[in-house]
Amino acid sequence: MLRRRRRAEEETAPAFVREESHAPARTTGPWDAEDDYPEAERVDLGGLRLPVGPGFEIQLSMAGDQVDGVIVLVEESALQVNAFAAPKRNGIWDEVRAELAREVVAAGGSAEDRDGPFGPEIAAEVPVQGQGQTQGRQPVRYLGVDGPRWFLRAVISGRAAVDPEAARTLEDVVRGIVVVRGDEPMPPKEAIQLRLPAEARQAMEEQQASRQQEFRPFERGPEISEIR
Repeated sequence: MLRRRRRAEEETAPAFVREESHAPARTTGPWDAEDDYPEAERVDLGGLRLPVGPGFEIQLSMAGDQVDGVIVLVEESALQVNAFAAPKRNGIWDEVRAELAREVVAAGGSAEDRDGPFGPEIAAEVPVQGQGQTQGRQPVRYLGVDGPRWFLRAVISGRAAVDPEAARTLEDVVRGIVVVRGDEPMPPKEAIQLRLPAEARQAMEEQQASRQQEFRPFERGPEISEIR
């Protein structure tokens, strides 16, 4: 009798409804285009909106005819940023970080994981060719941030790779980046394509017409050039 009553109570008890968990709102960048991110002076590169500051020089890296990355030069330091598509439900930085470490070691360098301002990162020394055919090593930091359906990779080199004070400027650039992933389907690790701002496209056309080596598409602020 007791057993029947318990079964009846279970049948009439309200069903437990599992609520879907939602990712907490971001409190710091890099930001997604859908986030309520703070206003700042940024260069619109299509897939990325890049914050700029005094003394910045901006170069765009090219893969064929496509812009696939951006490099920020500040004094004796450099920051290279690339954005990629990522799966909806899980990030790829753990996988990418392991691949990067293997590549660096295979090339004759060293790499170790450490905690950084954006989570796990790689502190590496990569081989470089010096004068007189001598080979040395250059310190480099690899940063990674998993976002909603995107992944941002940043590489810090030069003085900022070893000097925390110099690194702070470039880390703030990463924090101010806005990633514009778009809604189109993309396979994981495919580069999110960037584009030149309208002012830069016009300046490039003028540059090609006059065969100049450099161009300055902005009245003030950064210099944009392309590297292949």
